[in-house]
Amino acid sequence: MLELDEEIDEPIVTKKKKPKKKVFYGIKTKKGFTRKGYGDRVTIELFYYLKKPDKPNRFVRDIYWYDFTRREIRKSNNFDPSKGVLLHGPYRKMQGDILLEEGIYYKGTKHGRWMQYDRQSLLVDKEKYYKGWPKESLIVYYDPVERTKIKEIIPVEFGEREGYYYQFHENGTIAVTGEYHWDNKVGEWIENYPSGRRKKIIIFPQDPFDRELTPFVRSEWNDKGKEVYSNRKGQ
Repeated sequence: MLELDEEIDEPIVTKKKKPKKKVFYGIKTKKGFTRKGYGDRVTIELFYYLKKPDKPNRFVRDIYWYDFTRREIRKSNNFDPSKGVLLHGPYRKMQGDILLEEGIYYKGTKHGRWMQYDRQSLLVDKEKYYKGWPKESLIVYYDPVERTKIKEIIPVEFGEREGYYYQFHENGTIAVTGEYHWDNKVGEWIENYPSGRRKKIIIFPQDPFDRELTPFVRSEWNDKGKEVYSNRKGQ
């Protein structure tokens, strides 16, 4: 089992004899900014985004990108390259001369150390990520020494399971996927056969504190792809 904070690398700018401007983790970027508010309440965000289009890690829940139409930074669990660009590189949020937040993005995900401050410049929050995963998240391998075959990705934040969970078959296909919120399973959990075919869909409450809805199997298929069970009403 590996904790992701063991792998966090701190360098921000690619180190060479003559560091290239706007190049982070070996990837070229462009500089951008947003401006919101009026008077002394104006908030400015300074950031970088990928120069060439790329796709984010499909297993990460929170993807950060700049929306060209809205002219703002957005966070979502999916990303359409036709609508914006992935953030990549240093990020700073300012209100006048006051620094409110700083960190770094890696291909649309939070990476490394992130800090938040109040208007008196006092630290109010500090978090560490590894390419979108909170530092406490765990990776379990089929081969713990070589670490080439991932068995599970367990999202952990503040000591509780939080985010997208993945379990893989030994051949690399997804065995189980679903979401945790406040250490509880929520929404749709999907099981698959090693072939990649759907095996089962289990429904959990969307609200982790909902004790009225009992989890139930909505659909189940055999390994040939034929549906063998269906329960649309959840009764």
